[in-house]
Amino acid sequence: MNSDEIERYARHLILKDIGGPGQQKLKSARVLIVGAGGLGAPAALYLAAAGVGTLGLMDDDVVSLSNLQRQVLFGTENIGEDKTTAAARTLGRLNPHIHIATHKGRFDKHSVGQLDEYDLVLDGTDNFASRFVINTACHQTGTPLVSGAAISFEGQVACFHSHGGKTPCYRCLVPTLPDEGDTCETVGVIGALTGVIGAMMALEAIKIITRSGDPLYGRLMVFDGLGAVWRVLDLPRDPACPVCGDQPLDKSP
Repeated sequence: MNSDEIERYARHLILKDIGGPGQQKLKSARVLIVGAGGLGAPAALYLAAAGVGTLGLMDDDVVSLSNLQRQVLFGTENIGEDKTTAAARTLGRLNPHIHIATHKGRFDKHSVGQLDEYDLVLDGTDNFASRFVINTACHQTGTPLVSGAAISFEGQVACFHSHGGKTPCYRCLVPTLPDEGDTCETVGVIGALTGVIGAMMALEAIKIITRSGDPLYGRLMVFDGLGAVWRVLDLPRDPACPVCGDQPLDKSP
């Protein structure tokens, strides 16, 4: 690290659980954030500020006025612009020492090969179909996954690393594709909630990268924003899981 980086990351460098070795791991890390929206935006800001060396952003949408209530990467001047392009510019201003890679589009079965470029994936998407594809791809490639969700005043975060039976996968939590039901577009979401969950996703990512603390593997953290209550639920591996179970059925993203 040069002198600017040493000063920039000074509060990390004095942490006994991070220090110089941990900061070097962050500098070498390659993290893909799928979805540059309410969850991906705050997660990207904190990971960029933390010094993650390569930060990938994948999204197929453009910035709209209704995004600005929660998607803190963007400003009014970005309306109509590709989210990945606008986000990369903001993150580059925040930390010029990191590399931002943009991937315009949705994560689908053709995206699996791109996981070779990354050590960790954050799923900030807003639909179950995308979450299923991302989960299967991460399971097959052995890539750790941090998953978040938020709607109304409620959110959740969990971590998965299911390749080789290490932990449960997302499909142990949601085994079959449900009806999408309520969405943020139909019932709303408080903007600050997405900041809370997105920041928690970034924290879990930092813990995984630096091997600090106890990431949420095999656990689901649920937040009730109205009641200001956190709950942590055990999430066991399901032997009948269609992805990571003893006889997996879903073998392709």
